[in-house]
Amino acid sequence: MNPSSIALWLTVLGTACWVVCFWWMYRISKKQNSLLDRLGEQGKRIEKLSRIEHDLIKEVYPQVSEIKEGMVEMIAAVKENTESNNGPAAAPAQAAARRKA
Repeated sequence: MNPSSIALWLTVLGTACWVVCFWWMYRISKKQNSLLDRLGEQGKRIEKLSRIEHDLIKEVYPQVSEIKEGMVEMIAAVKENTESNNGPAAAPAQAAARRKA
């Protein structure tokens, strides 16, 4: 074999390697684009669910505030009722029982 035929075959082999490399990169790029599309769709679904959740929380939050206010009023009424039923003599005993707990 003469040097020019060796150079020709090495050039052909190098060109074939470049073709394989570009084909391989195309496949990787296609898979990445597919993955990015799926991630974008997933992000849109998550955003939609987050909006729905936010709207539900907005609806429920005022009710929670009203329940808390009602509980504070109920606790005050129960304390007042308990203190008035037990009288002043029972107050020190209740205070001692609270300190033990």
